[in-house]
Amino acid sequence: MPSLNDLFDASGPTYLTYVNWNCPHHRRSVMASLVQGVYVLERDRQWNRQGPDARAPAWWRFFHFDLHQVLVDAADGSIFGAVYAFHPPLHLPDPAAAAAAPHFVVAFRGTITKKGSAKRDLELDLQLVRNGLEGKSRFRAAMQAVHDTLAAAAAGQHRRVWLAGHSLGSAIATLAGKTLARSAGGVLLPAFLFNAPFVSAPVERIGDRRVRQGVRIASSFVTAGVAAVLQQRGGGSAGGEAAFAALAAWVPDLFVNPADPISAEYVGYFDHRRKMEAIGAGAVGRLATRNSVKDLLLGIGKKGGGGGCEPLHLFPSAVLTVNRGPSPDFKTAHGIHQWWRPDLPLECTAHYYT
Repeated sequence: MPSLNDLFDASGPTYLTYVNWNCPHHRRSVMASLVQGVYVLERDRQWNRQGPDARAPAWWRFFHFDLHQVLVDAADGSIFGAVYAFHPPLHLPDPAAAAAAPHFVVAFRGTITKKGSAKRDLELDLQLVRNGLEGKSRFRAAMQAVHDTLAAAAAGQHRRVWLAGHSLGSAIATLAGKTLARSAGGVLLPAFLFNAPFVSAPVERIGDRRVRQGVRIASSFVTAGVAAVLQQRGGGSAGGEAAFAALAAWVPDLFVNPADPISAEYVGYFDHRRKMEAIGAGAVGRLATRNSVKDLLLGIGKKGGGGGCEPLHLFPSAVLTVNRGPSPDFKTAHGIHQWWRPDLPLECTAHYYT
């Protein structure tokens, strides 16, 4: 049977009858709802729910968005994304708050483990681990949609185009955001990345804080050492610092749950950077921050002489929001539904790369 989670009236943020776009909680809740709208679009397709039976439209119409474009994966015909256009109501209680709203939102869903899309989604999950999303048709379609949306935006209003994604979808949004930030002129789009995958050993799951910190310090020295050796041998990481630093001005909003094994490592990743500076090992920490041993070693023998490519999951800067509330199972900890709850015990910190 179709899940009640697809019904906006049953599980959506119906309490949010007025959106203050200057409020972080309101922005987070609406962006998560728009991502959920993409999930439900695909499930509507799989269940052949059309017309009045379709459940997806309520997820964007409630917040005065229209569906501007549906993004379809040519490999399997599944819906993986959507472009929404904002149409504010005629009578606004606070026009200044509405002025901060996006004009367009490009949103991407994560993996759906159902027959109609599971094979393709899981294939892309594997490519994500291998840092190979950029060459896939789904990302190319996503990037084309972002470029088209930017072209449709008013002149000088690029920052009114927002990106949003969950899990695999957040990886696609991340890659799009990084690509644009490094483009000519450095287009910096606001991005809302929910439960973004961090491809690494689950150090954050170690219970003892001192052991966890020791493992991270040792790992940083190993990573920095491997990167330095490959660079001396003419590896591809020679320009890594400049390329990584070029992204510093892009500050996405990153939402993670420490009970989620897929995204939890971001908590330690940013905290560890501060600790390395505190113990006088900032240079080692910065080198480790922009590299991954796995990707460095996978790059050996490839064009460029080794050194791999920059791991998708590493960020120079971000606003990190951590849900410290109880999560009884993986589905809760990794799910998109948690992010529009009004009573979340959130911890928010801004991290900037220098």
